[in-house]
Parts: sequence; C-alpha cells; structure tokens
Amino acid sequence: MEISIIALPLLASIISGFFGKFIGDRNSEIVTSFLVSISAIISAAVLYEVIVNQYQDNIVIAKWISSGSLEVNWSMKIDPLSSVMLVVVTSISSLVHIYSIGYMSHDPHKPRFMAYLSLFTFAMLMLVTSDNFIQLFFGWEGVGLCSYFLIGFWFKRDRANAAAIKAFLVNRVGDFGFALGIFLIFYLFGSVNYSEVFELIPTIVDKNLNFLGINIDAIDLICLLLFVGAMGKSAQILLHTWLPDAMEGPTPVSALIHAATMVTAGVFLVVRCSPIYEYSELALNIITIVGMSTAFFAATVALVQTDIKKIIAYSTCSQLGYMFFATGVGAYNVAMFHLFTHAFFKALLFLGSGSVIHAFKDEQDINKMGGVWKKLPYTYTLMIIGTLALTGFPFLSGFYSKDAIIEFAYLRGNTTGYYAAGVGIITALITAIYSWRLIFKTFHGEYNNKDIKIDETHESPLVMLIPLVLLSIGAIFAGYAFKELFLGYEGIINFWQGSIFFLEPLSTEHPPFWFLILTPILVTLSIPLAYYLFVKNKNLPKKIVNVNKPLHQFLLNKWYFDELYDYLFVTPSKKIGLFLWKFFDIKIIDGLGPDGISSLIKKCSLKANKFQSGYIYQYAFVMLLGFSALLTFLIVK
Repeated sequence: MEISIIALPLLASIISGFFGKFIGDRNSEIVTSFLVSISAIISAAVLYEVIVNQYQDNIVIAKWISSGSLEVNWSMKIDPLSSVMLVVVTSISSLVHIYSIGYMSHDPHKPRFMAYLSLFTFAMLMLVTSDNFIQLFFGWEGVGLCSYFLIGFWFKRDRANAAAIKAFLVNRVGDFGFALGIFLIFYLFGSVNYSEVFELIPTIVDKNLNFLGINIDAIDLICLLLFVGAMGKSAQILLHTWLPDAMEGPTPVSALIHAATMVTAGVFLVVRCSPIYEYSELALNIITIVGMSTAFFAATVALVQTDIKKIIAYSTCSQLGYMFFATGVGAYNVAMFHLFTHAFFKALLFLGSGSVIHAFKDEQDINKMGGVWKKLPYTYTLMIIGTLALTGFPFLSGFYSKDAIIEFAYLRGNTTGYYAAGVGIITALITAIYSWRLIFKTFHGEYNNKDIKIDETHESPLVMLIPLVLLSIGAIFAGYAFKELFLGYEGIINFWQGSIFFLEPLSTEHPPFWFLILTPILVTLSIPLAYYLFVKNKNLPKKIVNVNKPLHQFLLNKWYFDELYDYLFVTPSKKIGLFLWKFFDIKIIDGLGPDGISSLIKKCSLKANKFQSGYIYQYAFVMLLGFSALLTFLIVK
C-alpha cells in the first residue's frame, strides 16, 4: 500500500504526458487529480499509523547500485519525518491539481501541465522517502527539473523562459555544494545510507580536513556543504534570487512548488541530517544567521512590492528563514511544525491570489485593484483567513508554529539565539504590515482598474473555491490540532523518536510572560495600523516614500542583489563567452578546422580547374609532372 503513494503520481504523469492527446483534456485532468488524491488519502492513513501505532518501516523497492562498498537501494523509508512530509506533499498537490482544472481551463496544453504537476509530485515523494543520499539527490534534481518545466510552462513568454533558466542555474550552484557534501560523506564513511552514516558520525568528531587550503573540522565541512544545497533549494539569502522571478509560471505552480513543497526540501534536508548537525556548533550558528537574515530581508522587500504573487513569494522566502533559524537553534521539531502549518496557509494565499488574478483577467498589480471585497466575497474571506494564519494571529495555525520558533530561539540562551528572537519579532511585525497591505489594497478602498469594469470581475468557480476552503480548514485548525504532537515534551520523545536526533534535550522552560504576549500584541495592532495607512490615509505612505526615497529604491530593487550578481557574474561571463566564441571558436577552431580546410580545398580546386582547358599539351604536361613525382617517390623509397 505504501509504495502506491509514490507509484500513483508517476502513473498519472505517464498517462497524461504520453496519452493526453488520446484521452482528452478533461480526462487527463480527472485521472491525474484522482490518482494524486488517492495518494493523499493513503498518506494520511500512513501518518495515522505512525502517530497511533508508532509504525516505521524501510521498504526496499529494488536494488540500485552495488559497486565495492557502495550499496544503494530504491527504498521507501517510513518514519515520523517522512510521514509528515508525505501528507504535506500529497495533500497540497492534490488540491492544486483540482484547482488547476478551473484555473487552466483556457490553456490549450492542459495534459502537459497536469503531467508536469504529477511528475513533480513523484520526484518530491522520492526525495522525502529516501533512505540514502543518492536517492535523495535523485529526487532533489527531479524537483529542480520539474520546476524548470513548470516555471517556463508558458514558453512563448520571454520572461517565463528567463525565470526558468535563472531558477535552474541558481539551483545548480547550491546543488554543486550538495553533491560535494555527498562525495565527502562517501569518502569518510564508505556509505551513503542514512543509518550507517548517522551511526558513524561520532567517530569523526575530532577529524580535520584540508579544504581549499583551510583546515576545517570534517563534520563542519559536511554540514556546510549540505547547507549550501539547502540554501539553493529553499531560496535563502545569496541564493534566493530565483524565487520571486519564478512567479512567471502559472499560479498553481507557485502554490505547489514555491510555497508548500520544493522550497521546503532544504529544511527537510537539515532536519533529516540532525544526527550530523547536532555535532556542528559552527554550522548551526551559520544556519541561524542565514535564516534570520533571510527572514528580515525578504520581509522588508515585500513591503514595497506591487505584484500580488511576488509579495507572497517574498513572504515564502521570509517564512523559510524562520524555519531555518529554528533548525539553527536545535528546534528541528518546531521547524517541521512551521513547515507543516505554513504549507496550508501559504498555498491558500497563493491559490487565493490566483482567484483574484482570474477575476481581474490576469492583472497582478495590486495598485490596479481595490474595492472588490463584495464582488469576490468567498475569495476575500478565505484570503483573510490565510493572512491571519500567516501573521500569527492568536489561535490560528501560524500563531502556534511561528511563535514557538521565536520562543525556542529565546530559550537557546546564547547571543545568536537572542539576536534571532529579536529579529523574529521585528520580522513578524513587518510581515503583518505587508500582508494586510496586500489585503486592503486588493479588496478595499477605491476601484483602480481602468481597463476592466468592476462589474466584469467575478467570483471563481467551485472547482477553484473548494480547494481554498479545504486549505482554510488547515490554516485555522492545523496548529491547534497538532501542537502537542509536534511540540509537547511527550510528543518529542514518542513521535519524533528515530527520525530527529537531539544531542541535548530541548528546554522545557517558558519565556517571560511579557515575551510571550509581545508578538501577538504587535501582530494585532498591525491590522488597524495597516488599515489607516492603506485605506484611510493613502497619502501618508506616499509622504513616507518621498522622505525616504533612497531606502524605498533600495527595497524596491531588492537590496540590489540582482544588479550585484549581474555586475559580478553575468556581465563578465558574457564578455568571456563572447571572446571565446569570436577568437577561439571562429578564428582558431573553425578557421583552422572545417572552415580552413574547406577554404583550402576550394582554392586548390579553383587552381586545378585551370588545367581543364581541353588542350592536349596541358594534359601531357600534367601527366609528365605526375610521372616525375611517382618516379621520384620510387627512387627515394
């Protein structure tokens, strides 16, 4: 039964991809949605077995590689960590499949789109159920490839193609570090299987390696190389630039890949490798710093964006930062809790934004919206729920998971932990402001679209609204329903046993009362503040921008990371490529190779052609030359 969780999405992809033309668009949509939904139901049953009966298993599907000491299987590892990821991936994917039936109704290539979605789901499932680093890398590259397909799905758009290539190339940078980490693991342990590697980690605690002329602890180096891969996939600062551009793909792609599943692969990797990271204080501190820096950076940029999907994309980037600094302070279970709840409310916000875009006939600029909350009552209500959950409003899912991250960072008790907690609180306030800015500018105030009459806007069909309603249930109740399982002391001991390793037990103390209520108070106060700024007194934000133009430009240009990378890498690469092409390729390789030889032959042919004059004396002269050459050759020989 467990293997069918993986097999059904693969089967759906094959049917829709290879036979979509024969079975038709609607049948492709139904088949893929049905098979992935069955996979989601089975995943929920497996999670239930894991919770209630502590079920764990490692199902070997097939032998894969057997060479010397390298033994690798195609396997399906069932444990608490993978069972949680199975539910997240399949449930969100099934709802996105169903939603896509309505959203992509006017697209002429629906079977191809549904095939890509199902293939992505299969690759992600292979990633989270692997019991070794090679299978993990297979799934890792698989989701990267499918991401390229889906971001560039509308390949006739230059921006979509550019975004797909950018995502692919930036992820290759991270994947290179990840591959080096896997090579190093095999070099040190002679194995890539989790169980064998994790068991041998304590034996190399004091081992040093020389890497790029620097002596570094072996465990630190492994952790840092693996984290480089996680940074690329989960869009952490420095390797984050691909994520906002990836919004060029269809909105269901944004919800599936860039909110709930693929971008969480990096967090999953760090949590899965907790038996390694627990021995590396250096790596954990770096992860904490990178995570909180990403959270703050992305939140500040989201404050000034006007594209509805890019605002939510930067929000995703920021929330991933929270998850990483949770792992950095050793609260792996809390990171997984936020990953779990975030999947519901962020997919809800993305699909809700898709409903808005659908109503406005593909318009994505929130400055060209407004005043439509009565025209889109269901979308409005559901996006309010998603926004409340995202901002951590009391008693919704984000409240339990995000506040827990800030609390555990505070309880870490060191400088990095206190710093992370402070940045986490400030970022929570900024998150609330930009999230309510999106809601108020999209649904309230005056109607600002000059191209579409307000009467032409309409609510989305049921096939799009039903997935939103189901996601809203998760956004409301997932935090409360699972907080004891994910966070409770007994839950940590019983539920996570065997899948997350804690070198030292997590603190069971509670922060001061003032600290506990600080974030909820700030988040609650942000609602009237945002309403005043973006509905009641619209001129005040403009005045603030005019006073702080350099800062506004700095944020509007996303801290100039794209411009910096263009200056450091893109422009020099183009110049080097142009030089190599014109000098080495054209002048040397082509000039001395095929072009040079063909030119020489042509010249010789033209010269030889002059002897074909029809005069006997010229033919006799050529024959005499040939005979002389032959005679000379025979004498010399």
